[in-house]
Amino acid sequence: MNTVRRLSRGVSRGAAFGLVAALSLTACGSGDDSDSNPLTGGSSSAGSGDGKSLVVGSANFPENQLLAEIYAEALEAKGLKVTRKFDIGAREVYYDQVVKGGITVFPEYNGALLATAVDKTSTATGTEDINAELKKKLPSSVEILDSAAAQDKDSVTVTAETAAKYNLKTLADLEPVAGDWTIGAGSEFKTRTQGWVGLKKVYGVEFGKFQPLDAGAQSTLLKLLKSDKVQAANIYTTDPAIVEDKLVVLEDPKNLFSSQNITPLVYKSAVDDTAKAALNGVSAKLTTEDLVEMMKKLVNDKEDAATVAKEWLTKAGLAS
Repeated sequence: MNTVRRLSRGVSRGAAFGLVAALSLTACGSGDDSDSNPLTGGSSSAGSGDGKSLVVGSANFPENQLLAEIYAEALEAKGLKVTRKFDIGAREVYYDQVVKGGITVFPEYNGALLATAVDKTSTATGTEDINAELKKKLPSSVEILDSAAAQDKDSVTVTAETAAKYNLKTLADLEPVAGDWTIGAGSEFKTRTQGWVGLKKVYGVEFGKFQPLDAGAQSTLLKLLKSDKVQAANIYTTDPAIVEDKLVVLEDPKNLFSSQNITPLVYKSAVDDTAKAALNGVSAKLTTEDLVEMMKKLVNDKEDAATVAKEWLTKAGLAS
């Protein structure tokens, strides 16, 4: 769903990539070295629980890592032990790890989870319908907890100059021009229904070229967009650059991009009532406005994700 979906909606402490490196990486991670694989290591913080550690994972973009840090600190505030496994990769990499129990808590985007991992044929677009389908169709080993009001959706975004020149307001308006354009996005966007595939199927829009980037390389994507090296970009809607750079998010009247509420995905047998209450407590407080404000601190002010998470949890009354 991460900027973003949408870092893969975007968030956290993902490293910034140089242009050359960013263009060559995929959303599956940063390398094959097992020592750098987030699934083989991680930092833990002891609590007063039963000795078992909850493994909180994140995708490889800043926003998702921030959300994972919020979950981790909220769990620790309840005296639970947490091991952090951040910056794993795209959903195509981490989802099976949650299903198998290698990761026990993960901040998900409900619409993207349904459409890319659980049921690629689903037509659900609203929060309630999406969550109802997830509860029916998820593997028995996992479940979703309460969704937050906060959303971070995928988008196709252009510069204000491009929008004015070609009179672009909606995704449908791209159809006459897209064939001569390049769209930049995380590599997984090319194969997703809520991406390249759906743009063609739902709107008849097919770009001439696709420029893949790692999901954590949103700053590079923005540079490419503003320099017209790509003419459109898949940018997460909570990215502060949308407002600051006066970018234009094209409207999606046919709901290609579904609701993307921040939703905990958990491995059921490892998460007790105390942990569920902590995670649901986050969902009860987290708004889109909160997320946008935190992303400004993270991206623009270069604050540490743990500091930003702690500030928000304290303000929400969820800190230890």
